[in-house]
Amino acid sequence: MKYLIAVIKPHKLEEVRDALGAIGIQGITVTEVRGHGRQRGHTEFYRGAEYAVSFVPKLKIELAVDEALAERAVETIQTAANSGQIGDGKIFVLPLEAAVRVRTGETGPDAL
Repeated sequence: MKYLIAVIKPHKLEEVRDALGAIGIQGITVTEVRGHGRQRGHTEFYRGAEYAVSFVPKLKIELAVDEALAERAVETIQTAANSGQIGDGKIFVLPLEAAVRVRTGETGPDAL
């Protein structure tokens, strides 16, 4: 099993969710986060005044998938989240040792 963490632009959430659903992934967790990468934030104008935004709003998507589906899930997220602009995000893939469904006690891939 693999644990995927994707940090994407907020306006791309529906595209990513729909694309993941199309390949059979149903369960995801979404968290609003803030951060910066190489661009180290940006400047914006509000009521004529310029101010620096050090931490850019992003969404963190977390999902656990069977190892056989991991590569396809990464490709799907990358394609759906890509806008071609700086700050499109990152995808991290981690090994997942165990999973347990609380309600039934199922373990491993059956719990996903």
